[in-house]
Order: sequence, then structure tokens, then C-alpha cells
Amino acid sequence: MPPTDEPMEHDEGPLELAICGDLTEREGDLSDKLLSVPPGSECVLYFNSPGGSAYVALALSGLIALRGLKATGVVTGECSSAALWLFAACTRRLVTPHSVLLFHPMKWQSEEHVLISEAAEWARHFEHLERDMDELLARQFNVPLEKLRPWLHPGRYVTGRELVAAGLAELIELSPLSDLLPPAEKPQKQKPGFRS
Repeated sequence: MPPTDEPMEHDEGPLELAICGDLTEREGDLSDKLLSVPPGSECVLYFNSPGGSAYVALALSGLIALRGLKATGVVTGECSSAALWLFAACTRRLVTPHSVLLFHPMKWQSEEHVLISEAAEWARHFEHLERDMDELLARQFNVPLEKLRPWLHPGRYVTGRELVAAGLAELIELSPLSDLLPPAEKPQKQKPGFRS
């Protein structure tokens, strides 16, 4: 069967979606995939993304929250910059010892020719947007902003173990997640006293 970019459906288990690459370039595709998850349902989001636009992060994390998705986020590689808002929107967050997350202040980038008045308005808006995004990230992680501020300003790479130590995620090893496997494939618990 040829590979597909569609969400994987399981007879038993949540839909699984890959959040990979630049969010800005994949906004339409990722929005469609999140909209394919029925409201209030479970899904698993696997992250390996360097981030993207703050507005795309707001839109995608908004879809998760507004649709009441019970999302489990798993950082399989990198979850940085704007991708952090999607990860923080997940109701359960899992990282490996090898996961890397980059927290940093927002960056202003424009390739357009603008008038000084437009640049001044953008600077005013940018200051508000950065403050609002920092506060939203803290709310999504359910921590005071002061806890995230040393990572956000001036910016810091955070390991999976550091995120767990801060109480923001659970640590997993690179082995099958039993709660994602169909019942027939779940590891059987050994009876007490039985040794192989």
C-alpha cells in the first residue's frame, strides 16, 4: 500500500497526525487534518517541527481548543518556536529524553516594502502580540508566565528531561506506547510470582 499523507485511522484508538516541518507552509494541510478529527475526540499529534508563523500557531492551537480535542502531543524530535503553542494545547504532553524544544522571543520578519507609518503600527502590534502569545503559552501549559520567562527571554533550547522536571510533560522512552496499540497487541502483564 503506498504511503499517504492522510490521518491514520485505527479501528481501536485515536487518529494520529504528524506535525512536521514548517507550520506556515503546511497550514492548510494541518488545518484539514485537525478538522478531520471529530469534535471532542482523541487524537495523537507527533511533533518534529521548527515552528512557523505566530498566526498559524494561534489558528491551529485554536482548532484544538475550540473543537475540544483530547490531543496527546508526542515530541519525537524537535518542537520549537510556534510549534510550542500546538504542543501546549494538547491535554497530554509526552517527550523523550532526546526531545528538543526551542523557546524564544517572537521574531519580526518582513520582506515587504512598507511606509514608516506602517512599520510603526506593526511595531506597536508586534509588542502586543508577543506579550499575548507569551501569556497564552503559560495558560496552555497551566503555569505562571514567570516559570517560562527564563526560557522565552532571551531564548533557550530545553530538553525533554528539563520539560518533565518543570512539570510540563511526561517522559517516555522510545518504545511502543501501550495505550496506542490495539488491544490484541498490548503487552500482557505477567502474573505475580511468574518469571520467565
